[in-house]
Amino acid sequence: MSLSLHNQHSERAHFERCLRRLEQDVLRMGTLVEESFRLSHQSLFERNLAAAEKIPALDKRIDRYYRQIELECSTLLTLQAPVAQDLRVLSAFMQLVRDLERIGDYAKDTAEIAIKLFSYPPHSCMNEIEAMSRHAQLMLATSLVSLAELEPDAGQKVKQLDDTVDDAYDRLYQKLAYQRDIKGVVEPILLLGLLIRYLERMADHATNIAQRVSYIVTGHRG
Repeated sequence: MSLSLHNQHSERAHFERCLRRLEQDVLRMGTLVEESFRLSHQSLFERNLAAAEKIPALDKRIDRYYRQIELECSTLLTLQAPVAQDLRVLSAFMQLVRDLERIGDYAKDTAEIAIKLFSYPPHSCMNEIEAMSRHAQLMLATSLVSLAELEPDAGQKVKQLDDTVDDAYDRLYQKLAYQRDIKGVVEPILLLGLLIRYLERMADHATNIAQRVSYIVTGHRG
């Protein structure tokens, strides 16, 4: 083997190691986002203040992963000579971690809403909102499994789940927006309106993640 070919082989092996490490970091970040989402759910539906108080520290860890992964992707794009498949992976990772970071932000915002709702009695819509939250969490988990296993049909699979969340959002929005028998202050209604919007956006970002997995594998969003 010539020195030139040996160097090319060594560079390629190093590049592939970097990609594998990046994928593992994305999955670790995803695990933190799942945990943040789970804690926000507990804070809302179990009125668990301790769960809400754990989220800011988790969010800082999520943000650190986000900045680190973006920097590493940019470095590989500029310092290496990635082929078409590598470009797909790196560009998808950069977009995917933005989706994860946004879900983490919404989880933190959701916990803040939960704390404000502690002083009010539970609204009659809370069971439906809880089901919506569980469904959005399922979508995130499904997307991350798809990433770990590089499933080509991930986008289509999660998009079908997203329709359920969209339907729940429309139904709940109508109930909250046109509620006539409001007694006392309207703050809890406004907070619940924000809450279902956050959950709907979290589900959208989970769908984006799955579609980016399909793009990595096939070159087409699912």
